[in-house]
Amino acid sequence: AEEYCALHAHPWQGVLDTISACHLHNYSIFIEGLYVFATFDYDGDDYDADMEKMAQDPVTQEWWKHTKPCFEKFAISPESEFYHDMKQIFYLE
Repeated sequence: AEEYCALHAHPWQGVLDTISACHLHNYSIFIEGLYVFATFDYDGDDYDADMEKMAQDPVTQEWWKHTKPCFEKFAISPESEFYHDMKQIFYLE
């Protein structure tokens, strides 16, 4: 948890640029003990394609080499080894 917080105290500019290029905005990461939760707004047209674009970015891949080891594996499904998109059930604007 400490390492993950330290990494995010000084995120790499290339990673931030890729996040923006993939149409993610208002990105926040929260931590409570060992639990991590992230939220963001998406304003693109093809979420899956943008997430694949992010996954293929070499700078982001290098960033993930540092951040993913901070997680213990709590897989929700075989397709979501480290991260899982949650279903939104309520929103008030």
